[in-house]
Amino acid sequence: MHQGLGIWADGLAARHGNKVAIFSGSTTVSYVELAASSRRLAGGLSRLGIGRGDRVAFWLPNVPAYLALFLACGRLGAVAMAVNTRFKAHEVGDIVGRSGAKALILWPAFLDIPFLDILDAVPREMLDRLETVIAYGEPGDRPTRAPQVGRARTITYEALLDSPERAGDGGRTDGCAMFTTSGTTKAPKFVLHAQSSILDHTEGVAAGFGYDRPDARVLQLLPMCGVFGFTGSMAALGAGAPLYSLPVFDTERAIGLLTKECITHTNGTDDMVLRLLDGVPGNPAFPHLGFVGFAAFNHPPLEMIARADRRGLALIGLYGMSEMQAQVARQSDTAAPEERAKGGGRLVAPEASVRVRDPETGALLPPGQAGELEFRGPSLMREYFGNPEATAEAFTPDGYLRTGDLAMLEADGRFQYLTRMGDVLRLGGFLVSPAEIEDFLQSHPAVEIAQVVAVPTPEGNRAVGFVVPKAGSGFDEAALAAHCRAGIAGYKVPKRIVPLEAMPTTISANGVKIQRARLRQMAAELLGG
Repeated sequence: MHQGLGIWADGLAARHGNKVAIFSGSTTVSYVELAASSRRLAGGLSRLGIGRGDRVAFWLPNVPAYLALFLACGRLGAVAMAVNTRFKAHEVGDIVGRSGAKALILWPAFLDIPFLDILDAVPREMLDRLETVIAYGEPGDRPTRAPQVGRARTITYEALLDSPERAGDGGRTDGCAMFTTSGTTKAPKFVLHAQSSILDHTEGVAAGFGYDRPDARVLQLLPMCGVFGFTGSMAALGAGAPLYSLPVFDTERAIGLLTKECITHTNGTDDMVLRLLDGVPGNPAFPHLGFVGFAAFNHPPLEMIARADRRGLALIGLYGMSEMQAQVARQSDTAAPEERAKGGGRLVAPEASVRVRDPETGALLPPGQAGELEFRGPSLMREYFGNPEATAEAFTPDGYLRTGDLAMLEADGRFQYLTRMGDVLRLGGFLVSPAEIEDFLQSHPAVEIAQVVAVPTPEGNRAVGFVVPKAGSGFDEAALAAHCRAGIAGYKVPKRIVPLEAMPTTISANGVKIQRARLRQMAAELLGG
């Protein structure tokens, strides 16, 4: 594959013609229409002074215009900077400001989100490089005031679309997509992908996940501002599979599409999957749905797998991250529940490879031993934008990405993701995945959810467990501690087990995640650290 995004989009239009590419509510967009609108949008953006290397901030939900605008930026060699629609003033200002975005696209009338009030609250100096604000809208939108940002001009999406076509192609080495990390640094890093990594991975996911089957129909539940949602959307387009898109996750609408449109593929978080299962009777819950890739952020993955299996729904563990895109690896849909519950599996791209390195000695480890996962493959980012020091630190001399994930190779070539290295517990001189202790705590009938962190003490690092008790079960710390002492090594037994009504959470592009940093702080305070 040697073309850039422009030729890729035009090639899809030539191949699929008037076949519908995207279904969004009552709107349908064919491949021909998608390519043509991207050419007109490229013409409009070019007239605004957007060119190679310029950043355009996308503060948009899942709408067909998101993909059309992305392809338009690709034709110009410009970069789409993803901004989560749930972000507030400081986050929006930081992303738009540090990325140096020349244009910002938003939908002022979307839902009840006060986008314009949020924009008004952003300090003006954070937006001083912004030249244009593009206001997207759809028929029936309620009237709203025009966005005003300093001296930036404001135009409508319709005016941008009403431009002479520009059929550029950018270049495979040009940057085209930028995502924010959700790591531990004070401010998120900007992960920049080139057109080559996006297009090559799109092709790999389409084949590796069966999106290229003749009967494939893909439902996009996840936001395109995150790599999980973006990767799935691009792969569906590339495979010629109809993409059904919801602006935001809505249980009732999602169930309706899954049922009526005979959806075969979707991806989602554990919370989304539970809401879908709870919202529909019958067994199997969704007869046509053969593949559900999921990420377990807040619920025990094995419990999720078992619950879905009882309803005829096969959940599949995946692996990915912003630096390498989503859906890089997958478990087999015919594997045992214990395997499907694990993140990781077999790499999608034949030319990709992983290895595991001892974080202390630097030695490469054989199968069965846990260490830091390193990855090399066609889906890798080009760089951390504007941060050459972090980019250099992220890669090994021979081009592998240091993922920061604790993982273990399997003898058959697969790998198993264990946890983030920052979450790894060193207890009793051993590296321990918190998930191991969490799973054991959750095996107790009184525990709904468990999280485990480590805290330095005079006796060395000790584990602290936080649990959400099951309704009506009560809480008995001594009983849970005895349960642990009876089943796991003594150095893994939590020094304290603390009940919570709910885990502290934060909202990311891919859903709600438990705040492990907050739990570590709570544990340190509890033990007087």
